[in-house]
Amino acid sequence: MSDTPILTITGLRAKVADEDIDILTGLDLTLQPGEIHAIMGPNGSGKSTLAKVLAGHPDYEVTAGEIVFQGTSIHDLEPDERARAGVFLAFQYPAEVPGVSIANFLRAALQARLEKDEEVDLFDFQDLLLERMELLDMDPSFAERPVNDGFSGGEKKRNEILQMAVLRPALALMDETDSGLDIDALQIVAHGVNTLRAENPEMTILLITHYQRLLNYIKPDVVHVMVNGRIVRSGGPEVALELEEQGYADWKTQEVVPA
Repeated sequence: MSDTPILTITGLRAKVADEDIDILTGLDLTLQPGEIHAIMGPNGSGKSTLAKVLAGHPDYEVTAGEIVFQGTSIHDLEPDERARAGVFLAFQYPAEVPGVSIANFLRAALQARLEKDEEVDLFDFQDLLLERMELLDMDPSFAERPVNDGFSGGEKKRNEILQMAVLRPALALMDETDSGLDIDALQIVAHGVNTLRAENPEMTILLITHYQRLLNYIKPDVVHVMVNGRIVRSGGPEVALELEEQGYADWKTQEVVPA
């Protein structure tokens, strides 16, 4: 694997666009290609804000710092430009898109990556989609359903994994993927993520979660503790076990501790 970071965040400060108080308060983070990083922290610590800022969500404004993805600053890139560059966000609460099938949605997403004079071949796309669904042990009929319309929480998260499988991002941001999932749905989602990583070891994943249970199924290389908009500790998987036992209270007054 490359020694060049896929993502480097330096001194990042960000806020909701119409407000004055920074939610991210000087965050530093480096991810190498192929690594799985988990960010854990209490409610309000800025975890989901970080994911949305990285994806370019228009409701958030960067006030200081730098985000470098694959060697290039993405500060001025629009969300669709970041997506085409290889940044993928799996939402905590995926939106419903009635009237648009998953298959058509994914074909449009692939088309958006191409030059204007190129077109996704329908038959090639069908073959790709079926192959991706087979890889994830999904029934092909799932692709004909309207995007997230009437889906259970588990089905919405499985749809996010299918999107990852088709689009093959370089960096996958997974915002509380375990939120609202029962144990069966959690295992299905984790199996999908692990299958994709086995197929593509260079894919980098940033998991955002409250709980250690997700990390029983998707093993992280590094676990970060985030409090008050910055990373206050980084370490191995044992950090998640400590948090499970002790909670977050002890970290709220800690200084930054490097990995």
